[in-house]
Amino acid sequence: MGEQAVTGEAGATPAPGPGQAPDAGAIEGGASSRTADIVPGPGGVMTDEVGVVTGELTLRTEYADGQVALRVQYREADEWYAVTGGRAPLADPAGLDAVHTIAVGLLDRPEG
Repeated sequence: MGEQAVTGEAGATPAPGPGQAPDAGAIEGGASSRTADIVPGPGGVMTDEVGVVTGELTLRTEYADGQVALRVQYREADEWYAVTGGRAPLADPAGLDAVHTIAVGLLDRPEG
């Protein structure tokens, strides 16, 4: 699993844990996010904007306004793409860590 980063409003999310660091790309409006570098398996990750993306990616799990959303970018790129089907209601922002862990577990398949 790749390195993870944590962002958010002071007091809105738990402090970064071991192996986690503040994310330089904070989301507007005090929302919070988690990021991890991933390598998807064959078939890549389907996105709304550009279709399938493959190779070394960064996954960002965002929480804002009662919704969680998954986005990916090519590692070190500027553009983020919405993961197709990667949006759902999340009543408690404390669930962001669990959603992110599950998303990384599903999408990070460096061995295929």
